[in-house]
Amino acid sequence: MALYTDLNFELTPEQNAIKEETHRFAKEVLRPASLELDKMAPEEVIKSKLFWNTMKKGYDLGYHTIFIPDTYGGLATDPIETHMVLEELAWGSVDFAISLGVSCFPAFFASMVPTEKLIEDIIEPFCACKDASIVGCWGITEPEHGTDTLCPFTPQFTDPTISGQVTARLDGDAYIIEGQKSAWVSNGTIATHSLVYLTIDPRKGMSGGGICIVPLNLPGVRKGKPLDKMGQRALNQGEIYFDGVRVPREYMLVDEESYDSMLDVTLSTANAGMGALFVGVARAAYEEALAYSKQRVQGGKMLFDHQMIKHKLFNMFMKIEAARALSRAAMIYNYNNTPPLIQYSIASKVFCTNTALEVTSEAIQIFGGNGLSREYPIEKFFRDARAGMIEDGANDSLMITGAHHL
Repeated sequence: MALYTDLNFELTPEQNAIKEETHRFAKEVLRPASLELDKMAPEEVIKSKLFWNTMKKGYDLGYHTIFIPDTYGGLATDPIETHMVLEELAWGSVDFAISLGVSCFPAFFASMVPTEKLIEDIIEPFCACKDASIVGCWGITEPEHGTDTLCPFTPQFTDPTISGQVTARLDGDAYIIEGQKSAWVSNGTIATHSLVYLTIDPRKGMSGGGICIVPLNLPGVRKGKPLDKMGQRALNQGEIYFDGVRVPREYMLVDEESYDSMLDVTLSTANAGMGALFVGVARAAYEEALAYSKQRVQGGKMLFDHQMIKHKLFNMFMKIEAARALSRAAMIYNYNNTPPLIQYSIASKVFCTNTALEVTSEAIQIFGGNGLSREYPIEKFFRDARAGMIEDGANDSLMITGAHHL
């Protein structure tokens, strides 16, 4: 069976090779590791040789550099190839796919405003890393701030009575960082560097922010314990605390003057990526359900021979194809145009994660009682999909932000 049908274009031999290589890695490495780690406690996961060996294999193949320009040794994929890689990685394991993608955030954002110091200290070492000894994380959510940190250019974003809990104060040639990031920082307790979204001028509300790279071995940094979650259990998440952390001034990539615009870029990139990832989750569940329907006998014939099951499967197929078309279109446009159209990336994230939840739920129904059993991967796909409705911005709140741009 073909991986999937490409309706709108012909892939080059090189692109087919990228797709097939990534699928092989996802099938042979990511999925087995993800299923095994799903059974472990969070503390066990990040101490596991299986976890780190899997991360190292991803790094060795360069997947941790997927968003970084080839100028610095990045994976050098175009938007279509990026979408294919993300979909295939998440087909195998959305938890590892997110971990690898988020890991590049500090170096990726540094590559947008490169200086000799940033290139030498951050970008080149990360791109050259093949053993997962340098891991990035995205520190944006806080105990009192979740999706409301992702609402640039909306009226509430400039409300001076609402500001972030992690602050930065300029002190000579350095910024002093104070405050706490919440337990939802992806890679938070294993990261060596964090891309921290913080408040510089609280008088401007959430809009008075900045984006700073913080090496997490600096004095004053403390990490919480790994979060025990319903799904995506191979994706490490946890708090980070900053107590008078002194960071070189040049590591402040974005100040309050351009914070809204760069947050727009952040959301467009991240949400577009989430769209591609959750197409992969939906496809994984659909393919398992389709294969199962052609093996399982109920009512004297294969499940697939029952009209109701065929109806369910074709509905799943249609939703996945529609999700892929939207997410690819949004990614292509926003990679190639400045400023991006944030409403399309939000639409991609919301539609594709909704699709993943619907498809994984239907897959469980097709499996019947077996769908509830951990002997099959379907229930994990469902738990992973449910997390996608909240992470990277809760869908209901993101839709309100997207509506401001209509």
